[in-house]
Amino acid sequence: MERRHTVVIVGGGTAGITVAAQLKRKDKSLDVAIIEPSEDHFYQPIWTLIGGGVFEKEISKRKTADYIPKGVTWIKDWVTGFSPESNTVSLKSGKEIGYDFLVVAPGIQLDWHKIKGLPEALGKGGVCSNYGYEHSEYTWEVLRNLKKGNAIFTQPATLVKCGGAPQKIMYLTADYLRRNGSLDKVDINFMSPGLVVFGVPEFAATLKKVIERYGITFNFQKELVAIKGKENLATFKVTEPDGTVHEKDYPYDMIHVVPPQSAPDFIKSSPLVNADGWVEVDPGTLQHTRYANVFSLGDVSNTPNAKTGAAVRKQAPFVVQNLLDVKNTGKIQTSKRYNGYTSCPLITGYGKLVLAEFDYNNKPDPSFPFDTTKERWSMYFMKTTLLPLLYWNGMLRGRA
Repeated sequence: MERRHTVVIVGGGTAGITVAAQLKRKDKSLDVAIIEPSEDHFYQPIWTLIGGGVFEKEISKRKTADYIPKGVTWIKDWVTGFSPESNTVSLKSGKEIGYDFLVVAPGIQLDWHKIKGLPEALGKGGVCSNYGYEHSEYTWEVLRNLKKGNAIFTQPATLVKCGGAPQKIMYLTADYLRRNGSLDKVDINFMSPGLVVFGVPEFAATLKKVIERYGITFNFQKELVAIKGKENLATFKVTEPDGTVHEKDYPYDMIHVVPPQSAPDFIKSSPLVNADGWVEVDPGTLQHTRYANVFSLGDVSNTPNAKTGAAVRKQAPFVVQNLLDVKNTGKIQTSKRYNGYTSCPLITGYGKLVLAEFDYNNKPDPSFPFDTTKERWSMYFMKTTLLPLLYWNGMLRGRA
């Protein structure tokens, strides 16, 4: 074993750094290490606005080193395996790191390869995606060159980070076309493998009005399975109302693709996961169901809520306090439980946003004393200006 730390955090993204910062604020003497290979840290929620031409992509990237909390050891390596029985983590370099407590927060994996032809077609010929720093600017290029034809927006059958993001860029596209007099020349289709516009009825009602306003066709039970880039055709698996399944090609001039997503491969092959491949935790305490010294939060855990940064902001204090309780007393002391709060700021146009906040039961859980089911400029301002400041200067510093 190379070294041992009191707390080892796997992942230096939003969840990992937030937990590390809060732990050090609670106990400056605590021996904490973060295992994270990336030199760069990204504020991903803003990628939709980069795709919509509001910001340049560089605004979303900063150096990881600038946000590793003071006194935290940064192990710049890749995790390859876990041995929870011996309290060790294996690294790509061949080293093993020991821990007293483990926090698993490596985020989610983008499985581009699971859509046939997508890796080869992405970034050219109108095939774009905001799911990636290197891809988001091409969305804006495609959007501003779109004058007529077919625009398709997809959502996979898997869980995804920010479940509203597949729709947000569609609404920005429609609003851009409206402002430039081309909306009636472009046929906009959203392709969903599901059966609802949005999982929370109160917010779905508002989105249905937005869809009607822009003249968008919202298609259900259609899942993208292939891209034929040379022919500008997208192949969808279509499930008919009677249950029959077939494939159908749709022509496109623009197609915004959201890739299937899953837990990282090194997580799926570990003993920490449930049958679906997510880290298995108690949804209220975020403590592992089989290993009492292991906690997990963020996109990789099996909590049944939307995978967003807002969820991480609410989850982190529970992980920190419950971990310290177990460390200091042997068990969790508080009866308070994480209720599944998450937030999805649904951009419905330039200067318009619906702030969808809800819990595990898909019940609205608003933070503001007004009707958040309505489109508001104030919420758009919060999304574009205030939330990035809160992220860089609040969450990642352990202050929010």
